[in-house]
Amino acid sequence: MPVVSSARADGEPGRQAPAVAVPPPIARSAQAYRDHLAVERGLAANSLAAYGRDLRRYLAFCAGRGITSAAEVTEADLGDFLAWLRAGDEAHKPLAAASAARTLVAVRGFHRFAQAEGIATDDPGRQVRPPTAAKRLPKALTVDEVTAILTSTGGTGAAPRGLRDRALLELLYGTGARISEAVGLDLDAVDLDAGVALLRGKGGKERLVPMGRHAREALEAYLVRARPGFVLARTGTQPAVFVNTRGGRLTRQSAWAILRDAADRAGVAGDVSPHTLRHSFATHLLDGGADVRVVQELLGHASVTTTQVYTKVTVDRLREVYALAHPRARG
Repeated sequence: MPVVSSARADGEPGRQAPAVAVPPPIARSAQAYRDHLAVERGLAANSLAAYGRDLRRYLAFCAGRGITSAAEVTEADLGDFLAWLRAGDEAHKPLAAASAARTLVAVRGFHRFAQAEGIATDDPGRQVRPPTAAKRLPKALTVDEVTAILTSTGGTGAAPRGLRDRALLELLYGTGARISEAVGLDLDAVDLDAGVALLRGKGGKERLVPMGRHAREALEAYLVRARPGFVLARTGTQPAVFVNTRGGRLTRQSAWAILRDAADRAGVAGDVSPHTLRHSFATHLLDGGADVRVVQELLGHASVTTTQVYTKVTVDRLREVYALAHPRARG
């Protein structure tokens, strides 16, 4: 159990004391909220797990303050909880603004739910604002860096694992898929003849994305020459496109490792993640003249505002080229 604040009345986190067991009333309310997220809102498993972690931390904080139900929580309590997240304690490192804000989003959602369900008469989180994180532009690789990473896995004559790794990375970069969408892809969601893949994104939303020639050829080589050998010894059917050498569905962790190894072999420095390929996909499309709303659809963003961060990347690149190339920009 985490260590939580024992003070409450003066609005300060106060003396640290060992947490106590979470009282059943607030624990039941939190479970009802998680059920609501899973059944009624259809959140993906990864999102549900994140909400669960955030709520467990919040419930432990409430228990340490003697709060037994959602109806007892005040706006001051939530303010203290946010301060505790940012400050940390002996058992927990301080959270960055973005992480604290994400946790507060889960907690505010819980209290909105509690009010809507009649568990509480008020919503104490209504006026509590999350900390503002510094805006960081997404990192994008150059086209040459992406090419080096992709080719480091080998070509069409590669060993079976190389064929799988090349197909995975080509799909990530060629479609802008999230890592969870790629490892969750099933055989019946891929049409190589039409060159499209059906990706299941956040909240179970599906979108049809085109695949370029390189991704199609890499997938075909893997599906014909490598995947059958991986699943040969497995009993029962396996619908997953990407599998490990024992025939089971490839995990997110294994997919991360595949990309890290490829980046190391290619000599690409820095923290290269599957999301880096997604950022690069979007940035390269916009650099090539694609409309931001088309990129929004390809990425599966609910709002174009989320996609517009990539336009800042391309504007910075335009400024750089202009400064180097225009005769009246130099000197």
